[in-house]
Amino acid sequence: MTALTTATAPAGRPGGLVRTVARTHRTALALTVLVLVTATAALIWLHSLGNEARAGNSACATPPTDRLPSCAAVDAITVDETYASGLAAIATVLSWVMFPVAAWAGGALIGRELESGTAELAWTQSVTPARWLAAKLAVPAALLTAGTGGLVLVNIWARGDGDPDLAGDWYYPDVFVSTGPVAMAYALAGLALGALAGLVWRRALPAAGVALAASLLLHSLLERHREDLWPSVTRTEAGSFELPRSALQVAWSDSPRNGVPITRAVFHPESHFWPLQYVETGLLLAVAATATAAAFVLLARRLP
Repeated sequence: MTALTTATAPAGRPGGLVRTVARTHRTALALTVLVLVTATAALIWLHSLGNEARAGNSACATPPTDRLPSCAAVDAITVDETYASGLAAIATVLSWVMFPVAAWAGGALIGRELESGTAELAWTQSVTPARWLAAKLAVPAALLTAGTGGLVLVNIWARGDGDPDLAGDWYYPDVFVSTGPVAMAYALAGLALGALAGLVWRRALPAAGVALAASLLLHSLLERHREDLWPSVTRTEAGSFELPRSALQVAWSDSPRNGVPITRAVFHPESHFWPLQYVETGLLLAVAATATAAAFVLLARRLP
């Protein structure tokens, strides 16, 4: 009993809960740091390839001219494929970060401790259930915000001028998420949904599965309806026209009127990137706040 008291007593002191959470989940913490360091190193390396990659994706001429290099010389440069593939892989990692976060939060962070009785043991010491849950959420939330936010900034830096032929168009799902604050909001929403699932199911495996399913549903809904989050622009002209590549096309119709072909296009220009980012981020943070509040209410109601 003395050893048990010694192990749990520090949680009652300021900062003790933080150290306890970090120590309990040190494996997940180490893996997270490893992923962040690896991704950051990869982005730094990709940034060093940027100039050569853009040279391999530039205009050319056969025979070469004073302004354009030989097409044979441009085709011989293959680093542009490595650069584009690397950026796409990092974008996918940032876009899907909420899935492992949700499964971990539901299974290891909350569900396993309730299933094993570790949480109840902590509550019998000097830690209240509300403080226990607050620490469980605050520590990973701070790390996820800092880590994901830092990686997003490095990713934007590595993309350079954002050439869509190399880095992808701004409206591609993974590119959109990985280049703005919505990436952090997805991570926080996954954390909150996982914590709520853990408190509802109180078992590691079911909670992890439910949290993952809820995150997949939320991610799919927002990705599918992203274009509806901000008013689009409508362009109607007689005859035909083409939208610029930077425009996200929502709808397109060609219909004759009094014998004159009329073309109507509904789209989002590139200037809508930040409004769409802010609205989606706000929705995700609202989901995270609602799930967190529900978790605290559920915890209070289940206490004897």
